[in-house]
Amino acid sequence: MYKRIGHTAYNVLDMEQSLHFYRDILGFQQVFELKNDKDEPWIIYLKVVDKQFIELFYGGKQGADNDTKVVKGYNHLCLEVNDIQEIAQHLRSKGVALDVEPKMGKDTNWQCWVRDPDGNRIEFMQLSPESPQSQF
Repeated sequence: MYKRIGHTAYNVLDMEQSLHFYRDILGFQQVFELKNDKDEPWIIYLKVVDKQFIELFYGGKQGADNDTKVVKGYNHLCLEVNDIQEIAQHLRSKGVALDVEPKMGKDTNWQCWVRDPDGNRIEFMQLSPESPQSQF
């Protein structure tokens, strides 16, 4: 029934700072932008892989104040990677501090964690063949 995560969405305080992080540091391609009914910039789409996106909404502070579900509902984004040490080194080389250095989690997967410019938590995970996630 499900194929993949289609997108994850964030209300951002500073679009340029967020684009620098997601596009320039993490390397996701900026593919298109939607405008609202007033023809104002509304959402920027970044391609993670085919048919998987990150949506960046303008006006994060306003959005967070008006919709508590956004603030309370978000926990973290998890991005699967081939090599946890490689992504950790890449992030460090771009000046991104790791909240959690590469380590093995309880599910036997390798993980490290960072925060984006708005403080949203991002997990990078290298699946192990023994992990429960690899079984499904």
